[in-house]
Amino acid sequence: MNSGLSKLGLTHVQFVLLAGIVWLSKGQETVTQAKLAAHAKTDIMMTSKVIRALEQRGLLKREVDSKDTRAKSLTITPEGHDLTVAAIHIVDRIDNDFFSTLDEHRADLNSHLLKILASSRYTANG
Repeated sequence: MNSGLSKLGLTHVQFVLLAGIVWLSKGQETVTQAKLAAHAKTDIMMTSKVIRALEQRGLLKREVDSKDTRAKSLTITPEGHDLTVAAIHIVDRIDNDFFSTLDEHRADLNSHLLKILASSRYTANG
């Protein structure tokens, strides 16, 4: 995944966070760093560092939230949106290539993985 995304100058974590902003923005709700970290299941401090780097590249804007001055609201820039869309195509192609050997058994794998997650006593954070 990182190899494919590197052509766009992105790491997988950067992609996940950019795609998360695009996804959460569709709900027309303010996207904060905390909401993004929870959505992406990433550490809040790591999320902040990655967001800062993406902001420096001009891919997003980080501003004080109008409703909570302690929070930072995130807005993707047009350049960030275009890069994210291009990255989504790369990620989809890589996923399809990787899982293509399953043929008609892909749905079975997904079903089994969902069962494992549902019955797991472990969480993404521990």
